[in-house]
Amino acid sequence: MAMDKRFRLCFKATEDGELLRDAIRKQGISSKALTAIKYNGGEILVNDVERNVRHLLMCGDEVTIIFPEEEVSTSLVPEKGELNIVYEDEALLIIEKPAFLNTIPSREHPSGSIANFVYDYLINQGIHSTVHVVTRLDRDTSGLVCIAKHRHIHHLMGIAQKEGKILKEYEAIVHGHVECDEQSIIAPIGRKETSIIEREVREDGQFAHTDVTVLKRTYYNGEPITHVRLVLHTGRTHQIRVHMAHIGHPLVGDELYGGSKAFLSRQALHCVYLEFVHPLQKKKVNFTSEIVESMKKLVHD
Repeated sequence: MAMDKRFRLCFKATEDGELLRDAIRKQGISSKALTAIKYNGGEILVNDVERNVRHLLMCGDEVTIIFPEEEVSTSLVPEKGELNIVYEDEALLIIEKPAFLNTIPSREHPSGSIANFVYDYLINQGIHSTVHVVTRLDRDTSGLVCIAKHRHIHHLMGIAQKEGKILKEYEAIVHGHVECDEQSIIAPIGRKETSIIEREVREDGQFAHTDVTVLKRTYYNGEPITHVRLVLHTGRTHQIRVHMAHIGHPLVGDELYGGSKAFLSRQALHCVYLEFVHPLQKKKVNFTSEIVESMKKLVHD
């Protein structure tokens, strides 16, 4: 008999007389997910007995929610590829992404992405799930990426993201010497009218907030550069690249926003830190990553 690989969520009832439906809602299960559980092959068990959502719980009852198997995306093709896995459990994958690799497929690069590799990895684990990217990086940006192994986990992480509860920190190397040791850039970002790719600071753009801390001012081949640490409070497309160019310090290697590729063939940007409350364990977790060698050589004496 094949092993049941459906995703399960288990919790204990905390009060007498609570409706099972209300206890389920407290777990962050959406109405859409609950409908799918009831009618599309899921199960709701109390002390290993199937119950409906009007069942009254007693304190200490063991509740098990078994989600139906996910509809796997037909557009995503599994591909063998190297994954640098920093952390893994039943809910999440934290991966260190190299530069020059898409997080998800694009029209220009329809294959060979992190998502293609993760899809193959999940299939080999017997997990029938679409790839749910929680934190995404541009193709040329390196560093930490968070991926949810199940739609419900992605839903919970999406809520955390909207509430600003996923902390993302980056390190970058920019042109020139940034004058202020610490500053906040609060400037709205929108699409540039003459480009489908480029963004710019504009009055009618979306609110965007980046904190910048100088780590080191130095020179490379006689050119002034600054190593900075950046905290994202919002997640606008190209936010760091646009904000740093806006204050006159484009990223090294970022020709789209005024940088030069003389020292580095891609933007000098790396996601070094992720922090959030784990959606199942309900405790704060954090992950760190060092900038890559090609960036280190620019700022190390």
